[in-house]
Amino acid sequence: MKIVTTDSIAGRKIIETIDIARGSTVRARNVGRDIFAGLKNLVGGEINEYTRLMSDAREQAIDRMIADAEDMGADAIINVRFMTSSVATGASEILAYGTAVKLD
Repeated sequence: MKIVTTDSIAGRKIIETIDIARGSTVRARNVGRDIFAGLKNLVGGEINEYTRLMSDAREQAIDRMIADAEDMGADAIINVRFMTSSVATGASEILAYGTAVKLD
């Protein structure tokens, strides 16, 4: 599955626009990470635990978006974007979405 953030794929012709492909996940922080992150806030710097949490969430959202596009019979997903939102205290949703297309 080809995934791009552009509205076309160099050297390929889009022959059909299918629908929006989407994938999301909701992740919550855990107490152990929060304690360590709180300590890290005192000294500054990157909070690696949260970086890994969000990275894992993005990868899962991408995997789900790909599965959605495959279910539609798509060859590629163009105009891929990410969105995040807070859904509860300490929990965030990561949404990956794009346009599922068929290529020549």
